[in-house]
Amino acid sequence: MNNRESFSGKLGFVLSCIGSAIGLGNIWMFSWRLGQYGGAAFLVPYLFFVFVLGTIGLICEFSLGRCKKKGSYSGIKEILEEKNVPFKNIISTIPTIGLFGILIFYSIVVGWIIRYFCSAFAGDFYKVNITDYFNNFVGTSSSIIWHGLAVFITLAIVSFGITKGIEKLNKVIMPALFGIFILLMIRSLTLDGAMEGVKYLLIPDWSYLLKPITWVMALGQAFFTVSLTGSALVVYGSYLKDDVDIPSSALQIVIFDTLSALLAAFIIIPAAFAFGLDPCAGPSLLFITVPSIFKSMAFGQIFSVLFFLSIIFAAVSSAINMMEAPSEALMNRFNLTRFKSVLIIGLIAFIAGIPLDLDMNLFSKFSDFITIYISPLGAVIATIVFFWVYGVDKARKEINKGAKHPLGKWFNPLGKYLFTTVSIIVLILGIIYNGIG
Repeated sequence: MNNRESFSGKLGFVLSCIGSAIGLGNIWMFSWRLGQYGGAAFLVPYLFFVFVLGTIGLICEFSLGRCKKKGSYSGIKEILEEKNVPFKNIISTIPTIGLFGILIFYSIVVGWIIRYFCSAFAGDFYKVNITDYFNNFVGTSSSIIWHGLAVFITLAIVSFGITKGIEKLNKVIMPALFGIFILLMIRSLTLDGAMEGVKYLLIPDWSYLLKPITWVMALGQAFFTVSLTGSALVVYGSYLKDDVDIPSSALQIVIFDTLSALLAAFIIIPAAFAFGLDPCAGPSLLFITVPSIFKSMAFGQIFSVLFFLSIIFAAVSSAINMMEAPSEALMNRFNLTRFKSVLIIGLIAFIAGIPLDLDMNLFSKFSDFITIYISPLGAVIATIVFFWVYGVDKARKEINKGAKHPLGKWFNPLGKYLFTTVSIIVLILGIIYNGIG
């Protein structure tokens, strides 16, 4: 593809990757896992895994994209062709298919969030039973129009390209998201009874470190929170210039992704305790528990509008990355314009998602299949292709382009053996536990 786009610099790249990493999993999953698995004790394995393995994974995917100046599908296929690896077409497709599958069901959830924002703005939460409101909406035809709006917004942003669309948006909404999070956290912590939630989050129950499930869930949270799919961040890496420091960028992304998860936890959990609601409600924490909190809070409408606006920022910034990767694959494979590729991907994602709009059982089965089997397999493929097929020495050379502190040979076993092995373990554990991310 001629005249390939690129990020204007490290700042735009890092903010875009932070936007991709900060998704709904940061908002609700990290919060209840932190409390459910030992409070501050959970942070011990989580921080170790995310700063060591998460950083290595980001470095791998960014460098794979940059070395070939192509997204996951074309980049992996090219490396496999160079080594005459059989089934190269099928293998190279899997990571992109996995991410596209996530886009299909994720855009539906983005639609739910947009509707909740509009309801918060209109003050509807004060007029209805929140549980009934949610249950009467999801799994019905009422969600289709909001799903379509979510796809349209994502499509419109991605169609503007890297610098004018994705980068420009993230430069605005990522600082805004953190600003809103800080404001909401201050309000949550000043509620009567909120300190019980803080204790729940921070007082460690060290016995949980002796339970394998704590380490398994911390590993899954760390692995998936930074969007390691073998495709999502490969495509962003493909738009990088050679003078960008990938190792330091990866570390900064991990830091801010972790910070966002902690801020979300200190917004939701203390407020849940303050109003006597279940802090371990899982996905319903976002759509039932949180609106119930705002319904009972002084000036709740204002804070609910701010909260769901920040969730829109988090959700859309992830969705645009999910749409960019398969769109880039179409551009490369069929030499299409960006607009045509994005339009095709958007329409297919929307149409494929309509049956999921209408059947929550089908929604759950599809999302589980993609997130438990296909997406982790994509991450394994990217890791093996980059560190084993392409070669760990050549990989490290690509990683060190633009690095102020180049990685030495000590990095080779970390990438080739440690991270590859852990990626495979994550896939296996996900199957055993029916999902850990």
